[in-house]
Amino acid sequence: MEILVAKSAGFCYGVKRAIKMAKDTIEKSKVNCFSLGPIIHNPIVVRDLEKEGLKVIENVRDIKKGTLVIRSHGISKDESEYLKKNPKISVVDTTCPFVTKSKKFLVRLIRGGYNIFFLGDKDHPEVKGLLSYINNRAVVFKDPDELEIKNYKKVGLISQTTQKIELLKKAVDRLLSSTEELRVFNTICKTTSIRQKEAVELAKKVDLMLVLGGKNSSNTKKLYEVCKSVLNKSFHIESPKEIDTRWLEGVKKVGITAGASTPKEHINDVIKFLRDNSTEENNG
Repeated sequence: MEILVAKSAGFCYGVKRAIKMAKDTIEKSKVNCFSLGPIIHNPIVVRDLEKEGLKVIENVRDIKKGTLVIRSHGISKDESEYLKKNPKISVVDTTCPFVTKSKKFLVRLIRGGYNIFFLGDKDHPEVKGLLSYINNRAVVFKDPDELEIKNYKKVGLISQTTQKIELLKKAVDRLLSSTEELRVFNTICKTTSIRQKEAVELAKKVDLMLVLGGKNSSNTKKLYEVCKSVLNKSFHIESPKEIDTRWLEGVKKVGITAGASTPKEHINDVIKFLRDNSTEENNG
């Protein structure tokens, strides 16, 4: 069995930065070290960090003193203001630079009087946090085809950083005919776009595609979706334990890609599993 791994599979710059900052914080703080929500969307990595001393909390008001690590998805305006008013809480901000840039664009659009359309998942922490800085004055949508077209003088279009570029282009086409002025900020992370293109090309070359990463990870879900659109025999897994050896029957080439929150070690674990279970029987 031949195993092919996508070049950009695994940790992106923002996640590497967040994990390093979190580990450095744990080392320095020793105690009372918290993360507001999971620092990245990978349950295995989050559990490992908890064992090292990074306790996950869901409400910023649950911490009165100590060190709080702001996750890569960022935080809301209300949470930010709470932290500023509490000097006993030391803050380590690991917010992805792409998310920070998105916030600046959103504020610029709202000040410019634009009707804002946001391509993304309204329940995702990145989206919820960003929209809080403009008092949720935006139309959030997942599918451009579902947009209700009205006539607007000025429209601003922005996207969650892990969305598909094809959906953003489709949204541009839908909105262009309904406004005199359309301003678009392409806030999709470049790594995300590259990763999706690589995944599509790899899926065309193999018999089985494995997409590795957290089931709660937006960018990993999108990877799985683009792979599935090309190769039906594509599966989203969090660990080798989820691989059904029956998937390997008759398979000569396996492709592996991984979300931005997936460490290299997890990819290596999947490769080892495949090699250990690659038998002549499985391959016909």
